[in-house]
Amino acid sequence: MTTQPTRAVELQRRLICFAATIVGLYSKLHGTVEGRHIAGQMLRSATATAANYGEARGAESRADFLHKLRVVLKELNETEVWLELIEETSLLPREITGPIVAENRELCRIIAASIKTTRSIEP
Repeated sequence: MTTQPTRAVELQRRLICFAATIVGLYSKLHGTVEGRHIAGQMLRSATATAANYGEARGAESRADFLHKLRVVLKELNETEVWLELIEETSLLPREITGPIVAENRELCRIIAASIKTTRSIEP
């Protein structure tokens, strides 16, 4: 008998895969001063998303859960800014960044919906 992973486990895995993609992108950017700066900032914010979501899953209260989800959304939003800056400055072609930006935006929508749902549930 196989068990299906929960949505939380699936989202955790997706955030880890997203962070891993950003780690791979880092190696393509660090050749210049500008690239190193942007890559470092983006690496920090993108990898924080998976770690903070893991913390949210172990939250001690509903308020703690919401706070940690908001941090995840904040880090995803920051990552999107760095990705857009990479595109705007042509540090990498849109063929590389486009799918990553799309995944980032989808993750933002998922986390925002989770925040909204959690806020609407009676305590």
